[in-house]
Amino acid sequence: MENRKLKNSELDRKSVEEFKTAEKTPLIIILDNIRSLNNIGSVFRTADAFLIEKIFLCGITATPPHKDIHKTALGATDTVNWEYAENTLTVVKKLQQEKVEILAIEQAENSVMLNNFVPQKSTTYAIVLGNEVKGVQQEVVSTSNQVIEIPQYGSKHSLNISVSTGVVVWDIFAKMKK
Repeated sequence: MENRKLKNSELDRKSVEEFKTAEKTPLIIILDNIRSLNNIGSVFRTADAFLIEKIFLCGITATPPHKDIHKTALGATDTVNWEYAENTLTVVKKLQQEKVEILAIEQAENSVMLNNFVPQKSTTYAIVLGNEVKGVQQEVVSTSNQVIEIPQYGSKHSLNISVSTGVVVWDIFAKMKK
């Protein structure tokens, strides 16, 4: 059996309008002071791929339109709903009042390994991903409902924020779809 790569015209891509009206995955991404515009653009692409509800861009995190975000987002800034907020903790507390469960993605005491995390039905989750050097702010980690850690077995114990987003979003998405 031959495996032929699909052409772009065969991928059943949603238009911007179809994306906007499609049922979303009950998952929100909060970017806490992300420096890299390329990382921000990559997170938008991941959010588009898995029909994520919304992205909050907080603190120093840049916002579209910007050529360096666009370079990696490839148009996902037009599909994914996003909002800028100066203070990450304010966003976290507001979402908690709306019954959203906040999951800080961080290496911390009493964290739950991602492979052991089981999302609950009828629950919306927000994952918080932190600065490339400092991680998620401690006050945000302390306020989160849970801390989720990506198991790592090598010597670095550090993943790029866009890679971490992809790993966590895929894992939670797949578990929600079961």
